[in-house]
Amino acid sequence: MIVLAIETSCDETAAAVVRDGREILSSVVSSQIAIHAAYGGVVPEIASRRHLEAIVPVVNQALHDAGVAMAALEGVAVTRGPGLSGALLVGFSAAKAIATARNIPFVGVHHIEGHLFAPLLEQPVAFPFLALVVSGGHTHLYHVEGFGRYTTLGRTIDDAAGEAYDKCAKIMGMPYPGGAQIDRMAQNGNPDAIRLPRPLLRDGTCNFSFSGLKTAVLQHIQKHPVTVPGQDADDLCASFQEAVCHVLAAKTEAAILQTGAARLVVAGGVACNSGLRSRMKELCTKTGVELFIPHPSLCGDNAAMLAVPGDYYLSHGHVSSLSLDVTATWDMDRIKDTMS
Repeated sequence: MIVLAIETSCDETAAAVVRDGREILSSVVSSQIAIHAAYGGVVPEIASRRHLEAIVPVVNQALHDAGVAMAALEGVAVTRGPGLSGALLVGFSAAKAIATARNIPFVGVHHIEGHLFAPLLEQPVAFPFLALVVSGGHTHLYHVEGFGRYTTLGRTIDDAAGEAYDKCAKIMGMPYPGGAQIDRMAQNGNPDAIRLPRPLLRDGTCNFSFSGLKTAVLQHIQKHPVTVPGQDADDLCASFQEAVCHVLAAKTEAAILQTGAARLVVAGGVACNSGLRSRMKELCTKTGVELFIPHPSLCGDNAAMLAVPGDYYLSHGHVSSLSLDVTATWDMDRIKDTMS
């Protein structure tokens, strides 16, 4: 099956053509980072308008790069949620229009499902597996038994890890998005230079909290101003990153012990972070768990990842109705109940 996948949940307009849910024929991502940087974060209304401008060129480019005509498409997979409602509507409406015009099925996919299965675009991953999804809007631990069969083991109760990275970067005077810059600066700093809190580290759950860590960084800077670039800033970045990775690794280890998982998937935009990738490799070596982290190009928001679950659902007759709408929030544990 040749599937066109479309992603517009936040500030990337993306389209991809994928064969049989595994072979990427093309993947196009149009980013809005430069536009939103002036505001220090994503502005929903601006994001929606930019998606409207970009969606047709991006889809056409994906088809061109794949060497696939619109008539050859056999299905469409698109992000239904969660995300910014206005942004989601652009991609969802385009998917419905293409499916209707070509008389082919379409399916609305959970954004996090795409991240969960991104590694399958590079290599097989047997079920069941444990998944840590870390991004700007999500920090979740899931036990994955199969497509559509997920149990949430832990989640953030406030800020997501990626959100904490960007907010701390802003506090330090770095341009948006600053998560990648913190990672680069952390490599030149001392992770033990500043003692920062590890929220919920020993609360007996697999939940996360990063709001207090962000506040601790703010309080430190108020007492000890830092200069970017500078060694003091490098040390703060390294100490912050060490605290985040310590918590993520500890909670993931607890989930491994709880489930007896033999495989771990780490996905989402923050999975690009060098400190997190290194810490997860150490954890899996220690526990004997097989680790799967996708290439950085598949960690951030992209459309190709949606084609993995999309192909499965379409192939098994799970087709969305044209009356289906987007949803800004969507519980992964109830995906089967809300597919159509």
